[in-house]
Amino acid sequence: MYKALNYWVFGGFTGEKTAYEFIDFAVENKLDGVELTVCDCLNPEITEEECKKIADYAKSKNIGIRTLASGFFWGCSLSADDEAERQQAIAFGKKYIQIANWIGAETILVIPGATRVAWEPDRPVVSYKNAWANATASLKELLPVAEKLNVNLALENVWNRFLLSPMEWKFFLDQFNSEKIGIYFDIANCCIYGRPQDYVEILGSYVKAIHVKNFEETDCAGGLHGFGDDICKGEVDFDALKKALTAINYTGPLTAEMIPFSRLPDLVLPDQALAEVTAAKLNTLF
Repeated sequence: MYKALNYWVFGGFTGEKTAYEFIDFAVENKLDGVELTVCDCLNPEITEEECKKIADYAKSKNIGIRTLASGFFWGCSLSADDEAERQQAIAFGKKYIQIANWIGAETILVIPGATRVAWEPDRPVVSYKNAWANATASLKELLPVAEKLNVNLALENVWNRFLLSPMEWKFFLDQFNSEKIGIYFDIANCCIYGRPQDYVEILGSYVKAIHVKNFEETDCAGGLHGFGDDICKGEVDFDALKKALTAINYTGPLTAEMIPFSRLPDLVLPDQALAEVTAAKLNTLF
């Protein structure tokens, strides 16, 4: 299986390490690939020339760049009621798809929208009905670009109070009737609602990429502090998950994304020691 690491644990949220340093790190830690992030590791105004330079360097080191991620859509949403904001999110999405095409990534992580962002109280509250309609309209504008440039739009299941159960996800994705849209499935994010293997079983080929981390429940459910710094410690049943992935013939990326909210209020990234430990544990899990 293809095993990779997300940039944020290694380079932080302000781009403290270069893509080239991260690729070297992946080689040293026996990973198959890296997940670069747009707006910190990669400038959203990056050129085609620079993308190809990074891609060539990764190829020379036998390191893949199968996925890209970005936190941009938290602050500028595809489901916004404000039309100017929604159009800004769409414009970024088109640029994001182009960067993926230039750098050779098959899939981008997309936050489809949110009804409320608990950790950003200044963000507007959007009704579930409107979030569904607005996100659908936005994604229908992005899909032709993704199909033309051969990039998957993988919508992540995040704590956005929107698209919670696997059946909601299936209904939402079915409406697009496109092989270029699916879920970027975070196996820990879903633990507050259900079991990861059930999402895999129901969503099947819609699973375009997977984020690997873990979640510890406390007081029956738990909060952000449940996302710890040990990928092996928590509610995820990796044997059941692997069985479910085998059943759907999954061959996509397995990318560890470690943002240890258990350390709040002193969440400090980058953390190269955590990156190294996580890479080693990922290689034992899969």
